Amino acid sequence: WPPAGCGAEPHGLKEVVLKSFLVIGMGQFGSSVAKELYLMKHDVLVVDSHEEKIAPYMNNVTNAIIGDTTDEAVLRSLGVQNFDCVVVGISQDIQNSIWTLMILKELDAKMIVCKARDERHAKILSQLGADKVIRPEFDMGIRIAHSLAQKNVIDFLEISVDHSVVEISIPAEWVGKSILKIHLRKKYGITVICIRNGDTGAINFSPEAETVLSKNDIITVIGRKKNLNKIQALS
Repeated sequence: WPPAGCGAEPHGLKEVVLKSFLVIGMGQFGSSVAKELYLMKHDVLVVDSHEEKIAPYMNNVTNAIIGDTTDEAVLRSLGVQNFDCVVVGISQDIQNSIWTLMILKELDAKMIVCKARDERHAKILSQLGADKVIRPEFDMGIRIAHSLAQKNVIDFLEISVDHSVVEISIPAEWVGKSILKIHLRKKYGITVICIRNGDTGAINFSPEAETVLSKNDIITVIGRKKNLNKIQALS
C-alpha cells in the first residue's frame, strides 16, 4: 500500500490527477473527508483503533485498517511517506493527536493535515510541523459570520491571513456592465475567478474583461480582506 503509480498523472488524462490519502481517525470529520475523497476517485486508506468506527465506511474507501497510530510500528508498516497526503482527524484526544503527528514527521510524511480541537491545540500542531491545521467549527463560524454580515456574500473562504475567496451575488449597480467597466481590479482590488449564471447554472471560468454581468449572476472573487470588505457597502 498504496498501489504503484498513485499520485501520478494518468497518461493522456492531464485534467485528472489521482492521489493517495491516508486518513487517521474515523470520527465525523475524518469519515466525511475519506468518503468525499473516495467519491472523487482517489485512493483512500483509513485507520482507526476502533473497529465500530471503520465498519460503516468499508464500502466507501479503498481500504481500512484497525490500528493505534501512536504506535510507530503501525504507521511505519503503512509506508506513510508514499501517500500524497495524511489527514489526522484525531482531535478529542490531544495527546494521541500530537503523538501521531510527531511520528508522521519522523517517518517523512509528505504532507500532513490535522484537525484541532481548539486554538491551543492548533498552535501546538503548527509548531510541531503540521502543513495545515483545520478547526472545522471555527472555520465554519467565520464563513457563516461573513455571509450574515455582508448581504451580498453567499460563501466565504479564508486562504491566508490577508486574503480570501468570496462568492457574491451581483450588486444592482453592476448589472449590465462588463468586468472592465466596473473596474473591479482598479476600484476594488479584486479578481474574478469565475461567474455562475443564476438561471442556467453554467459556469464561466476566468471570464474575459469584456464579459457583461447579469442580474442573477453569482461571481467568485479573490483578493485582500480589506478590499473584499468594500463589497459589503454595495446593495
